[in-house]
Amino acid sequence: MADFHIEKQIAQRGFNRIAGIDEAGRGALFGPVVSAAVMFPSSLYRSPYGWVNEINDSKLLSVRKREQLFPLILTGAKSVGIGFSTNLEIDRNDIFWATLKSMKRAVHQMTIDADFVLVDGCELNDVNCPQKRVVKGDQKSISIAAASIVAKVLRDQVVIGLSQIFDGYALEKNKGYGTREHYTALKKMGATVFHRKSFHLNCGITK
Repeated sequence: MADFHIEKQIAQRGFNRIAGIDEAGRGALFGPVVSAAVMFPSSLYRSPYGWVNEINDSKLLSVRKREQLFPLILTGAKSVGIGFSTNLEIDRNDIFWATLKSMKRAVHQMTIDADFVLVDGCELNDVNCPQKRVVKGDQKSISIAAASIVAKVLRDQVVIGLSQIFDGYALEKNKGYGTREHYTALKKMGATVFHRKSFHLNCGITK
């Protein structure tokens, strides 16, 4: 279960604007990769309360729990930033580049500048503060886990909205990931303008 142990260690070094960063949609066939940066008040590190203690890796939470926590995180956080990289950017560069770009955009969109960032699984350049790469950070740090929830809920909302335009791919169910039903629809109907065509070897999409 995620907690504030890492944040407290960093705060003891004199940092008090610590943001956790994570992404959603890196492995999907459709739509953007979405990242979030979440900074909680440092007072929470000492005395987390109620719903804060329910925050965990978004993949380990139900849809209902993620949606319950989402508005609470947005209102309870000191600052939140959101970053997108489109499927066109993913195809033009690669998914790793696009993921890092969306993370950096999330950091730069925060209304309060972080003085330290905790990044799930990777390191960022072009951020004007110290950072720490945390492997499986969404299961260790509440700040990173909260970012994973915000990114996941927002990306799901985007894909569900697009599912109303692009019928037949079951996007409302698979959220753009490579299910058997999604693969079958791709073979039958081809790719939409929001599919990642650079993923063609994995899903049968031709460039």
